[in-house]
Amino acid sequence: MKKSSATLALLGLLLPLAGCGGDDGGGSGKATITVLAASSLTGTFTELAHRFEADHPGVTVKLSFDSSATLAQQAADGAPGDVLATADTSTMDSAKSALDGTPQVFATNTMVLVTPADNPAGITGFPDIEQQGVSFVVCVPTAPCGKVAAALLDDNGVTAKPASQEVDVKSVLAKVTSDEADAGLVYRTDAQAAGDAVESFEVPRAHDELTTYPIAALQQSDHADLARAFVALVTSSAGQDVLDQAGFGAP
Repeated sequence: MKKSSATLALLGLLLPLAGCGGDDGGGSGKATITVLAASSLTGTFTELAHRFEADHPGVTVKLSFDSSATLAQQAADGAPGDVLATADTSTMDSAKSALDGTPQVFATNTMVLVTPADNPAGITGFPDIEQQGVSFVVCVPTAPCGKVAAALLDDNGVTAKPASQEVDVKSVLAKVTSDEADAGLVYRTDAQAAGDAVESFEVPRAHDELTTYPIAALQQSDHADLARAFVALVTSSAGQDVLDQAGFGAP
């Protein structure tokens, strides 16, 4: 009897310790969270993911970049994911049923016109996209970058039609840097990230069509605490510094 009692007592001590070996939601165990983010956040969220992993040993951040509309639809349909960050509030609203809490706006952005570095069409400013023979590209109308581009073309009375409409802003930039288009409308942050590969021009009334980025944890997350912690990092002063260095505006 004494031996059995001692064994039971020992088991009673070990069981709580065994429970501590897995993921406790705070990042002490192994876990993977999936962050769905607009393609214009590629550079900043990649850096923030590395910081998050460093602060949460054993945790892996899987990043999925795409058009905001595509990602919001995936989230609304219950696809696996822990965090959603989009490039406009209306797209985030379309995934409202999947959100865990109220979205937080964490950054803003504006659009610029970019040309290839050698600027083969000789563009000197935004109005030149209406010149005969100049080809320019924009995002599809369903993407936030497409909505903003369409509004800016309308605001500035541009009647010329784009040569193509791309799925996201990264695809627009790729068309320009590969010399498949004379110009393209992209976010300021994408132009900054492209560096010497492009030449940038201001777009009149761009600040009237400000792009606003919201972020939220998702209800389908299996790691709710980690999802909220990633949102907290993005909205923290450290996260804001990363965004600011990339050219994003304050929320």
